[in-house]
Amino acid sequence: MTVGELPIGRRVAQWRVQRRMSQQVFADRLGKSKSWVDKVERGVRALDRLSVIEEIAEVLRIDPVVLLGRDTPPAAATTSGLVDGVDGVRAALARHDVFRTGVEAPPLPPVDEVARLVGHGWLAYQHAHYPQLVRMLPDLLDTARRCHTPRAERSAELLVQAYRLTSSVLVKLGDAGLAWLAADRAMAVAAEDPVVAATAAVPLGQALRALGRGRLAMTAALAAANRIAPAVPREVPPGESVVCGALLLQAALAAVDCGDDRSVAELLDRAADLADRVGDGHDHHQTSFGPTVIELARVLTAAELGDTADALRRHASVTRRDSWRRLPAEYRAAHLIDTARAYLRLGDLPGAGRLLVEADRTAPAEVRCRPVARTVLAEVYRSGPEAAGVARLAAAVGLTR
Repeated sequence: MTVGELPIGRRVAQWRVQRRMSQQVFADRLGKSKSWVDKVERGVRALDRLSVIEEIAEVLRIDPVVLLGRDTPPAAATTSGLVDGVDGVRAALARHDVFRTGVEAPPLPPVDEVARLVGHGWLAYQHAHYPQLVRMLPDLLDTARRCHTPRAERSAELLVQAYRLTSSVLVKLGDAGLAWLAADRAMAVAAEDPVVAATAAVPLGQALRALGRGRLAMTAALAAANRIAPAVPREVPPGESVVCGALLLQAALAAVDCGDDRSVAELLDRAADLADRVGDGHDHHQTSFGPTVIELARVLTAAELGDTADALRRHASVTRRDSWRRLPAEYRAAHLIDTARAYLRLGDLPGAGRLLVEADRTAPAEVRCRPVARTVLAEVYRSGPEAAGVARLAAAVGLTR
């Protein structure tokens, strides 16, 4: 096996040794735990976030391409360039009406019209229509900002939702830095309303995790959750319980990134208590939060912490539920991609390929537009023998050119 064919974890270990760093020293410089480093080097934890690979490469003082390997298809590491229109979103986030002079301001849009546009945006997101949503976002952001005045009821909440949508789709497309900016804008707009601010903290946690800042993500999510945590849970409206639970879920996922196994279990259990009170089938604050989502999180965290067998057992169980089929297509396809990574770690290429093909049938853009999904697909495709449908899917996304 040549150096370029080595698994990425092995390459990390080789360069760490070459730089004469112990696992503990390396972990300290990354802000991770020694356990996290050990799992990465043994291949128990996948390295499929470009931001984390870049951070590791910086500590090792090498080019990220060295870690990715010379045989890695370039498309596997592509970011938001996969979808046209991200530059338009970037420009919309950079615009500030306060600096416009000599231009007559257009009339304020009716709040109901803004609410309709925001609702249409969330529908596009939940169906993983990312190219369509990216094209919508510049006008949506401009319209929601113009609507945001002290006299317009709900205008702050609608602007926060527009920023949340922007941050969420940018995380999907691999532009975590721009996603962080959008989430930060949402937090600034919602500062005076604890519940609306808490909804904004959900994409903030996602963006920070995508940037490889697990500790910051965990801190931000817990601070927002504790701010609205119910003193008497059964007396709190379901909407607030849902947001608190979604934040605890984000904190648990961030704890995984930090290698903090104990906190993962504690946070998931706290979130599960809230989910059981709310139940499935609701979509308060566009979170899809409920017992089924908690079980999907247990699949992901078990896989990330190295208990792949438990992850796959849980996956098989939860996907048989009726509530699984009622989740948004985006959520189901994202879970299938995460589980494909678990199959890949076990060396079960047909299993990983089968889930990727199923994810593509469920929500094609989730596979074809997300760098993380394309990385998994590239690994399955090049490792062979090919699972049914994988070659066709790889060709469709341009990995065979």
